Amino acid sequence: MILQEIYDFLDKISPFELQEKWDNSGLIVGDMRRDVSQIVVALDIDEEMIESTKEETLFVVHHPLIFGKMRQLDFSKYPSNLLEKMILKKQSLIALHTNFDQTHLNKYVFEKVLGFKLESQNAFVCTTRGKWHYKELLVLLKEKLNLSTLKVVGKKENITSIALITGAGASLMDEVEADCFLTGDIKYHDAMKAMSEDLMMVDIGHYESEKFFAQVILDELKVLPLLAIISNSKNPFHIETL
Repeated sequence: MILQEIYDFLDKISPFELQEKWDNSGLIVGDMRRDVSQIVVALDIDEEMIESTKEETLFVVHHPLIFGKMRQLDFSKYPSNLLEKMILKKQSLIALHTNFDQTHLNKYVFEKVLGFKLESQNAFVCTTRGKWHYKELLVLLKEKLNLSTLKVVGKKENITSIALITGAGASLMDEVEADCFLTGDIKYHDAMKAMSEDLMMVDIGHYESEKFFAQVILDELKVLPLLAIISNSKNPFHIETL
C-alpha cells in the first residue's frame, strides 16, 4: 500500500478535521506517494523504536512529534534528532491526536477499561450517572489503570455522576457536569478552581489514561492488507520510593 491509501483510511475512521486548532494531527513525516512496508502503532515515537524498525515503516502514533512552529533543524536536539533518523530510513509518521480522542479513545477507556456505561459524550467529555462511594471509585481506578497512587482534588463520599477526558483535560472542566472529573496532568491552579466550584477531580495520569491508544488503532487497522504491530511506548515518568 502507498501512504496516501493508509492516510485516507485513517481520515475516514477518525477525520483529521475534528482536531483542535492547536493540534498537529495528520501527516508529520513522509511522502504520500511512497510505499509502506509495515505499520507500527504506538502512543509516542522514540529513538529505540525508529532504530529497531526497517525502512519504509509507517508509524501511527497518538502524540504528534511536531507541535507549533519549527524554526531550525538542530539534529542534536528533540524532535529534530528523531526526524533525521526517520528521514534517513525513509520512514513515515502520522498522528491521530485530538480527533481520535473524540472518535475512539475517550469512549474506549470509559467503557472498555473502566467499565462505565456511557450516557453522553460531548466532544471529549464522556459522562455517566450512578452511585459510587469515594473509596470504591479510587480502588477501581487504581486497579483498572494500574496506578500505585492517585492525586485527588476534593472529596465526596457519595458520587452520583462521573466524567472523563483522557490525557490532559483539566482546561475543559467548565464543560463538565458531574460530581467527579477524571483526567490527567491536573495543575495546581486547575485544582484550586475545582475546589472553589465543588468539583472533585482525580488525576489518572496522562500516559496511564492514553496507553490504550495502540490497541484501539491496531484493531481498526486489521482490515488493511498490510502487517500492523504494536510497539509499547515508555512512560517518561517513574515513581521513586526512597
